[in-house]
Amino acid sequence: MTQVESAPKLGRRRDHTRDPEILDAALDVLAETGYDGMTIDMVATRAKAGKATLYRRWPSKSELVIDAVACMKSHLLDPASLPDTGTLRGDLVAMVKPPTIEDAERKLKVMTGLVSMVARNPELAEAVQTALIEPRAAVNRTLFQRAIDRGEIPSDADIETLSMISPAMVSYRTLMLQKATDRAFLLSIIDKVILPAVGLKP
Repeated sequence: MTQVESAPKLGRRRDHTRDPEILDAALDVLAETGYDGMTIDMVATRAKAGKATLYRRWPSKSELVIDAVACMKSHLLDPASLPDTGTLRGDLVAMVKPPTIEDAERKLKVMTGLVSMVARNPELAEAVQTALIEPRAAVNRTLFQRAIDRGEIPSDADIETLSMISPAMVSYRTLMLQKATDRAFLLSIIDKVILPAVGLKP
């Protein structure tokens, strides 16, 4: 009698369709409680997902947080979609709009929640730099380079330093002074700090 080989049993495929929703919930919890106060159970409750689902996908809180922070990079602006008004001030001001401000505030709240952990976790520090800090600096570099190319500002302008002025001042205002970032504050950075630094009048 010929022995019939049984077909190999396939493991249950993991459903990743809810990953974006879960990661978004993780960011909300992180912004509200900070890393130390956050638990995977809290995220499961917020996302209305089973705890077992989260633990299978992310065995530890740090892995969940790193993925959640990394996913924020997917919302980056396409360089082709950046405003091009013909002047540096016009471009910078055009970036000061409600959706941009709200997104920046959320990112800063997330960053605040991560402060206690970033110094102890190099992988998390790298994720924060890539997803929260570098994107805005990259946008600024593009706008400053355009201004150089059209002869509006000196060709030797320190783009790297200029690109970090706004992110640094907004971070200090949020993290240290515990104040919200509003349009008036952002415009004051443009007119009183950035433009004078490149020799332009507001």
